[in-house]
Amino acid sequence: MSTTKIVYGLYADDDDLMNGVKAFNDKGITINEVYTPFPVHGLDKALGLKKTRISDAAFFYALYGVTIGATVTWYVMNHDWPQNIGGKPAFDWGHNMPAFVVPMFELMVFCAAHMMSLTFLARNKMYPGAPAQNPDPRTTDDKFMMEFVTEDVESVKQLLIETGVEEITVKDA
Repeated sequence: MSTTKIVYGLYADDDDLMNGVKAFNDKGITINEVYTPFPVHGLDKALGLKKTRISDAAFFYALYGVTIGATVTWYVMNHDWPQNIGGKPAFDWGHNMPAFVVPMFELMVFCAAHMMSLTFLARNKMYPGAPAQNPDPRTTDDKFMMEFVTEDVESVKQLLIETGVEEITVKDA
């Protein structure tokens, strides 16, 4: 029979949470997860999280949007509906491209924003019908929670109390 337990420590203030994270890092106790109602500045570095690659994905999604915008304007202007407007040659997209900078920019922003949102939701398993991952709904309102998976429950509980925790919950793993 496993003696591994899940310990949850609920904090009322983000400063107390940050002090708790630093105290656990100093003691070498691994924090499994932290739940917060809003982004806490410096928490990612305190937990030792790596930089995400969402900005790299955003660049490629934006490039995709610009490519689609340029392809559509070139196709419509040169092949689908060529027109002689003011004596400008319709077959030369390069000379007329400045007129299409704004729609290409808008399509770039549209693709980057929407595809980043979908990537974020899929990567974090927050798609429709996914089971809730939050152990306490109060962390979506005004509370902060640290989660530990440990066999040494008493030392974790003691350090949580020392760092100003409001509530401690212990569950079987």
